[in-house]
Amino acid sequence: MDCCQEKKTVRSEEEKRELLNRINRIGGQINGIRQMIEQDRYCDDILTQLAAADKAIKSLACQVFDRHLHSCVLSSVQTGNTDVLDEIVTLFKRFQ
Repeated sequence: MDCCQEKKTVRSEEEKRELLNRINRIGGQINGIRQMIEQDRYCDDILTQLAAADKAIKSLACQVFDRHLHSCVLSSVQTGNTDVLDEIVTLFKRFQ
C-alpha cells in the first residue's frame, strides 16, 4: 500500500469510513456538551462528558499514530529516509 507520497497518506475506503465514524461520534459528544451548557446542566456532568470526549479524541489520535508508524514511517525507513524519525520525535513531544 502506498503511503506518504508528498506528505499524503492513502487510506482504504474501510479505514476512512472507520475514522470518519469515530469523528462523527466525537462530534456528537461535543454537540451534546454544547446542549448541556445551554441547558445549564451541573458542572460535574459537563466535566464528565468533556473527559469522555477528550479520551475519544486521544484514542483516535493513537489509532492514526499507530497506522502512521506501521505504514508511513516503516515505508520511509525501508527506503532509506530516516528524516521521518525526527517527525516522530516531534509527534511524541506534542502528545506529552
